Parts: sequence; C-alpha cells; structure tokens
Amino acid sequence: MPTVIVTQSSGHVVQVRLVAGVTTETTSAKAAVKAAPNPIAPETKEIAWAAGSFIVLLVVMRYFLFPKLKKGMDDRYASVRSDSEGADRVRADANADVAEYEKALAAVRAEAAGRVDAARQTVDNERNAQLAQVNGRIAAARADADQKNAAAREAAQGDVASAVATVASRVAEIALGKAPDASVVSAAVASAMEGSRS
Repeated sequence: MPTVIVTQSSGHVVQVRLVAGVTTETTSAKAAVKAAPNPIAPETKEIAWAAGSFIVLLVVMRYFLFPKLKKGMDDRYASVRSDSEGADRVRADANADVAEYEKALAAVRAEAAGRVDAARQTVDNERNAQLAQVNGRIAAARADADQKNAAAREAAQGDVASAVATVASRVAEIALGKAPDASVVSAAVASAMEGSRS
C-alpha cells in the first residue's frame, strides 16, 4: 500500500512524496502529519472560553442591559401614548370650540337677519306712512285745486254766458234787423252750454 510523505516547514507544505514501502522515515513523517493541528476544528479550551464568554454576555444582557432597554422602550411607549391621547384631547377640544363658534356665528347671523328685517319693516312702515301723508297732501291739494277750478269755471261760465248772450244778441240783431228778446237768448245760450258740458 502506498504511503504519502508530506514534509512541512513552519506550517507550510514543502514536499509531498508517494512511497510504496514503509520505512522508518515514513513512520516519522506520519507522526509529523498526525501532530499538526486541524485549522478548522476548535480546541477544548477555545470551546470553554467561548461558552464562558457567551454565558457572561447572556447574564449581563438578561439582568442589566435588557431591563434598561425594556424600561426605555416602556417609557417611550408611555410618552407616545400620552402624546397621542393629548392630541386626541386637543382635537376634541378644538372640534368642540369650532362647533361652539359655528353655533355662536349662526346665532349672530340670525340676530343680524332679525335686526335687518326689523329695520326693513320699520323703514317700510315709515315710507308707507310718509307716502300716505304725501298722498293725503296731494289729494287735499288736488281737491282744493279742483274746487278752485270749479269755482273759476263757474265764475268764468257766467262771464262766458253773458258774453255769448251779448254776441248772440248782436248777431241776431244784425241778422234780423231788430233786437231779440234777452230772456230767449239767455235760455238758448244756457241750453247750448249745458249740451256742451255733457
């Protein structure tokens, strides 16, 4: 059976030989190969140190670091929650203030509309009263003017009737050659004027 002989110098492989027979040299080479440590496999003391440091880290974290971390997280959660509840309270207060403001605004608008309607009604009443007063004065002035016109007409009618009677008498006298009866001319003029009025 062939044997591999590996020669190493300060951990590095210098020479590899394949030998068919077993000699004393190969036995010492095998011993040298077996004596070299495996670079991947950990030693027992390394495992013990790693386990010990892990246990120390675990104890430190469990009894010192994790409680502080948990306390900090709880404090932060409580702070965020109180801020959120405070914001909800402020929002509810703001909504209540807005509702109260809108209610007050609606009341002010209703009161203003009532005042405007009352003022409009007062102005309408005053205007109607003044219009009635002016219309009354106009009607009184018209009636007075109508009376004066009727009186003037009556006065003028008498003058017109006498003037017409005079003209008619003179025309009849010129036409007939003699003076007509004054009562007949006056009756004819009065009936002509009555017919023209109707």
